[in-house]
Order: sequence, then structure tokens, then C-alpha cells
Amino acid sequence: MKILMFGRGVIATMYGWALERAGHDVEFYVRPGRTAAYGEAMDLDLLDARRRVWGQRIVQKWPVRYREELEPDHTFDLIVLSVQHHRFAEAAAFLAPRVGKATVLVFGNIWSEPLEAIGALPGDQVAWGFPQAGGGFGEDGVLRGTLLPSVVFGTFGRSPTERERAVRQAFREAGFRLQEQPDFRGWLWIHFVSDAGLHSQGLRLGSLAKLAGATGDLREALLASRELLPLLEARGVDLRRHRRRVLPFRAPTWLTAPVLAWLLTHFAPARVNFEAHSDPEAEEPREICRDTLAEARRLGVAVPRLEAAEPSFAREVTG
Repeated sequence: MKILMFGRGVIATMYGWALERAGHDVEFYVRPGRTAAYGEAMDLDLLDARRRVWGQRIVQKWPVRYREELEPDHTFDLIVLSVQHHRFAEAAAFLAPRVGKATVLVFGNIWSEPLEAIGALPGDQVAWGFPQAGGGFGEDGVLRGTLLPSVVFGTFGRSPTERERAVRQAFREAGFRLQEQPDFRGWLWIHFVSDAGLHSQGLRLGSLAKLAGATGDLREALLASRELLPLLEARGVDLRRHRRRVLPFRAPTWLTAPVLAWLLTHFAPARVNFEAHSDPEAEEPREICRDTLAEARRLGVAVPRLEAAEPSFAREVTG
């Protein structure tokens, strides 16, 4: 399969690497002028947990191919669109007239109505998924992170189309286990508020990385996410369809917080992922918290912990 990763972000890089190792033809679309700045190879320091529970460390310089133009008559079979959620509308608008015959895999956070968020992208050419990986580029340019063994794919109450099955097969060939979510809208939004809860407390400390092992702060993060569950119900999510997914937020925090703290300290795949989120200036965590709080206020849902953390993510007022 000929695959274009849209952008050179963390998720695009990690899954582009895995897909290429499985024999697929992978390129990266980047903004004009970026190719020279990026160079011919990426430095990777990854923990690959697809085959080993504790992960296999991969340290290598990976040669990559970039392109700075995308014409509608391209020959890509798949375009993987994984961008920060507040950049999604811009990216979708750029891709819409350039999709050609390719399938577009939407592969990341969405907080608006998913089927509306794609804008002018042709709906019958869109597949939906969510990565199970994370990390970050260090100041030295090295990408550090964890690649987990499964990938989530979803639909909206129907069976996968032939295009969607082809995308799933590509990831299966790359050694990933597939998880299916028939109510993908609800699943996406549960994940989003889970991120909001974690980031609200991580930002108070300076970054998500500082939450690792901090039992008290992790307890506050879990409680912040629990307070956001009524917001999901107000948006029409049937939480009964996602009982296992919301269990960590509803369970007693005297149990869940220490377990999470232990995992983030001693379980290498989780620890490496969290430690890589150390940039105190990262914008996406702030945007997640802002958008979640704005929606809670719009719908009149009380979210006291997220509100208390607002000074950590509010936009600065300039005169």
C-alpha cells in the first residue's frame, strides 16, 4: 500500500515507521520549506510493545522521504491524518480537494461532531481510528515514545466498508491488534475528557510528565475526569455502552490512583510515554482543557476541578 503520513508529528512518525517496516511505501507531507530543515533521517528512541509486554527498545536513524506538494492526481492509497484537534479543520480543508482516490484515515482526537468535523472531505473515503502510542520530540530532535500493541478503529453504528477493511488490514500486517468501537463518537469523546482531566492537573505542575508517580495529583486528575462524565451525557453519549471505558473514573480513587502511579513509575511502556510529554509550552494540552471547559459552560455542567485548574491553561489577555 502506498501511504502518505500528513505531517511529521509524533503519531505520524511512529506509525509511519511501523507501516514501512511492514513493507508499505511511506512518505510524509510537510509544509513547503520544511524538508531542508528536517534533514534526510529521523532519530528514534522508541519502546515497541507490539510483541513484548515490557517493550523492545528501538534506537535508530530512520531515512524518510518528504514531499511538499500534493496534487489530486497522486497515487497514494491511504492518507493518515493525525493532527492536533484544534488544527484538524484546517488540515481537512487543505486535503479535501487533494484526496484523489485515496482513503483518509482520521487518526486522533476529535471534540466536535465527527461526521461534521471532516468538512468537505468525501465521507465515503474516510476511515476512523485512534492511535495507542505517544511520546515527544526532545530538544535534541530525538523522538522518544511508546508504541503499544493495539490500534482502535471505529464506525458509527454500521459495519466497516471495503475501504475501512483495507486500512485495518494494513495495520494488522504491521503487527497491531485491532480494537473495534461501534460507537466511535462516544469513544472519542470519552478519551477527550480523559485527556482533559489528566492535562488539567499536569499543567498545574508544569507538564504531563510530572504526574508520573504523583499519587495525589493523579487522584485529582481521575476526579476531574469523573466530573466530566455528566458533560458527555449532556452531549448525548450513552455511557452504558462504554462501562469498561469509564470504570477507572468511577472506581474508588484510593485504589485507582496508586495503581496508576505505580504503572507510570514501574511499567516501562507507560512511563516512557508520560516522560516524553515534558514540554511546558505544549499547546495541545491547553487547547483540550479550554475546549472542554468552554463546552461545559455552554451546557451548564459543573466541572469544579477543571475550573480550578483554568489559570494553568487560560489564554493570556494582551492589552
